[in-house]
Amino acid sequence: MRIGLLGTGPWATAAHAPALQDHPDLDFVGVWGRRPEAAEELAGRHGTRAYQDVDALLADVDAVAVALPPSVQAGLAVRAASAGCHLLLDKPVATTAEQAREVVAAVRAAEVASVVFFTTRFVPGSAAWITEQAATGGWFTARAQWLGAVFSDAGHPFATPWRKEKGALWDVGPHALSVLLPVLGDVRRVAAAVPGPGDTAQLVLDHEGGASSTLTLSLTAPPAASGAEVQLRGASGVADLPESTEGAVPSLVRAADALLGAARTGTPHPCDAAFGLRVTEILAEAELLLDKNTG
Repeated sequence: MRIGLLGTGPWATAAHAPALQDHPDLDFVGVWGRRPEAAEELAGRHGTRAYQDVDALLADVDAVAVALPPSVQAGLAVRAASAGCHLLLDKPVATTAEQAREVVAAVRAAEVASVVFFTTRFVPGSAAWITEQAATGGWFTARAQWLGAVFSDAGHPFATPWRKEKGALWDVGPHALSVLLPVLGDVRRVAAAVPGPGDTAQLVLDHEGGASSTLTLSLTAPPAASGAEVQLRGASGVADLPESTEGAVPSLVRAADALLGAARTGTPHPCDAAFGLRVTEILAEAELLLDKNTG
């Protein structure tokens, strides 16, 4: 599959470009970015072509991987799908439900495959745990803590403008939801959303399966306190999401495998654009409550 990369930032540099270059079943055709000089540098590093015209890249590929801020990603995803390109998207798909719906509509209209890179879902141990707990069922409650130090660790490469604007809710919130939804079921309502220190958000969710979950999300945690944990409690006892030290590149390679499979079979992947839309809708509901409770 011929694939192009949209984006030249730290995530594109650290994860996307190496994964696309190393994948045995992908032909890494080229890079487009909003900064042409960055596209030239990244393309040169990986022996591929820098494109100044995004439509020219879309015309030369079968698929695109997107590593751009979500508000930029959404519009380009619609454009790429309309050009017949399969989509390997980053989370969140968008930061408004309207934008995310436009992406899903374009994917369906063009009949292209889509996969959203919720990192944890492409880590083998974590994915197996999620499948096992979903099959077990009977969960009463869950607690998820996704704490990063992006804004408390000076010079952190991911302290990007969109993260400063949207905060932990939109950056790490999708990770937590990608674990909880397949286990506890869809969210019937966001029961509470309360701001904490810095960009910290604390949510209480009511799930269709009858369970409740609490989420603590932050990018301003002290570095010594950062980390991710998910714990379930129910009829079968207590279950904790296994820790993983695997880097992003192997997980992204597996996400590309998933895109290849969905494109080949026509069977939607569980982490497709429609799932990304549902995550966006939940986060948008939480954002409204946070705004009401701020100050």
